[in-house]
Amino acid sequence: MMRRRRFIQALARSQAGTTITEFGLIAPIFMTMVMGALDLGHTLYMQSTLQGAVQKAARDSTLESGGTTANQTAINTAITDQVQRLAKGATVTITRTSFRDYTKAASRTKEPFTDTNGNGTCNAGEPYEDSNNSGSWDIDNGTTGQGGAKDSVILSTQISYPRLFPFLKAIGLPANVTMNATTVLVNQPYGDQAAVTVRNCT
Repeated sequence: MMRRRRFIQALARSQAGTTITEFGLIAPIFMTMVMGALDLGHTLYMQSTLQGAVQKAARDSTLESGGTTANQTAINTAITDQVQRLAKGATVTITRTSFRDYTKAASRTKEPFTDTNGNGTCNAGEPYEDSNNSGSWDIDNGTTGQGGAKDSVILSTQISYPRLFPFLKAIGLPANVTMNATTVLVNQPYGDQAAVTVRNCT
């Protein structure tokens, strides 16, 4: 009986196993923090890489040769390859929108028109500048594609890829990382800019 009591008292005073128990409690939180930091670092690196790839692609696109379908496809492939080297399975969506000048590209305003009836809409035969030569008055004066000489172009890229550590969605993060990169550059003056057509709204 005395021996049992001494054993229980010794067991109560023993520190053996305390460290492993404390580590077992702290380890999941610590590992989650480490994984979260690595995931954040990877995301920031991806954003920087994507922005750099888009800016280089935009510069290459502004050359006269950049307007051909084959070269645009090659430029798009270069962006996709660079992204997928860092995030396998990433989906990449690339769009180009051209404008007659940089200001219009930055503001994406409606095509200018003479608002004779003061209702804020081009109608009733009011004249307007068909900046994108679409044949109709547009609220956004951009045209899909690379445009022509001296046009300003918005090159936008959106990517989505599985998170570096999928289990982080257990703490509320989405399963996929989605990010965008956009730049605006002006096509080189390798020719005359297309003339603006003046039309009348219906």
